[in-house]
Amino acid sequence: MSDAAQPLQDRLTPGLYLVATPIGNLGDITMRAVDILSRCDAVACEDTRVTGKLLKHLGISKPLWRYDDHSEHRDRSRLIESVRTRAVALVSDAGTPMISDPGYRLVNDCRAEGIPITSLPGACAAIVGLTLTGLPNDRFLFAGFLPAKDKARRETLEELSATNATLVFYETGPRLLKSLKVLGEVLPEREIAVARELTKLHEECRRGLSDGLIAYYDANPPKGEIVLLVGPPQDHAPSDADADHMLREAMQTMKASQAAGQVAKATGLDRKALYARAMELKSE
Repeated sequence: MSDAAQPLQDRLTPGLYLVATPIGNLGDITMRAVDILSRCDAVACEDTRVTGKLLKHLGISKPLWRYDDHSEHRDRSRLIESVRTRAVALVSDAGTPMISDPGYRLVNDCRAEGIPITSLPGACAAIVGLTLTGLPNDRFLFAGFLPAKDKARRETLEELSATNATLVFYETGPRLLKSLKVLGEVLPEREIAVARELTKLHEECRRGLSDGLIAYYDANPPKGEIVLLVGPPQDHAPSDADADHMLREAMQTMKASQAAGQVAKATGLDRKALYARAMELKSE
């Protein structure tokens, strides 16, 4: 009998199970995640209301234990003692635990205690955003949420400015314009992508330079969860196709002359030639 045909065990081996949950579309839950959630003894979660809704959708009823990285040490210690003899699933409100979500301290302590840990692959907003935008993904750096304070946000971007990779951040709607403004000042030549409401009904992905994105989101205030991506430094002149893409994106929110000036500033290409090409694209 093959492994796939073998019946599932009724009870999981005691230990900690890291279970990724959907970031929006509930259809993105994996079959393995459903199996683990069905057979575990309890679920540790950020918000029992959020996880309760997911389990209800799946037709699963389990004890829910609230746990996040602000939980006190004694709460974590009690959870670790439970994991010694029980199978406990750890979930975040959405996505993969520990990717800018709770779990690091718990996993670190469980590993130090020799407690078995199993991690299930699944939904992750950073990866969805990276694959959706079309920015280079052979090398990328995930840096979590940008700081909320203006000074700290600028310092973080300045620190990462020399990184030869696509930068991936999490951001919120109310702070997006501030981050785009600082990106335009610190990394004016870098292409930016905004991936918003991923896997949900109003999913949106926009890519361009800071000025064009600022103009768009100033007129269309963003809502929901956001993955903010910054392309790597260009070590060579962009191709004609790249230039056309940047012009088209810029012309969605500005005149052809302004778009040509912005792309010229970002790429070092001739502004007059870019303007002539912008007029060609506009008439197509």
